[in-house]
Amino acid sequence: LAACAGPAARQRTPLQAAPAVDLPRFMGTWHVIAHVPYFFEKGKVATRDEYRLREDGRIDNDFVFKKRFGEEDQRWRGISTVVPGSGGARWKVQFVWPFSTELVVLHVDQDYQGAALATPDRKLAWVFGRAPTMDPVRYDALVGRLAQQGVDTAQLQLVPQLPPER
Repeated sequence: LAACAGPAARQRTPLQAAPAVDLPRFMGTWHVIAHVPYFFEKGKVATRDEYRLREDGRIDNDFVFKKRFGEEDQRWRGISTVVPGSGGARWKVQFVWPFSTELVVLHVDQDYQGAALATPDRKLAWVFGRAPTMDPVRYDALVGRLAQQGVDTAQLQLVPQLPPER
């Protein structure tokens, strides 16, 4: 039993990226419906990622957010580079030089209206949608995609996208 509890037994298989991502279709605005947040994302509302394909093949990657509803958008500008041979599904993302991280597109719905993404270590994950709200069936399916890949979906937090109705 001791041998089974060793490091080899705890290693996970690598994330299975989407077989291919049509980058021109993936570009545009993606609202962050839910995420396993890291320090910079915590407490933000109306968050979204805006992607623009550059002539050099890299991607302008803007993280747009508000600290509170009613405030102006704030923007962090980043650059993403598609990992060669990944079919467009693995990106190196850099917001602050010299730090970067890898992002894996695990799944994109056929209509490119929903997507599930994670970091290779599965510590961070996102459910993206083209609109600020998402149908519960689509959301549950995307969360299921994350769970199938070993992401702890109990850590997912919904991101408020619209101000509360009064």
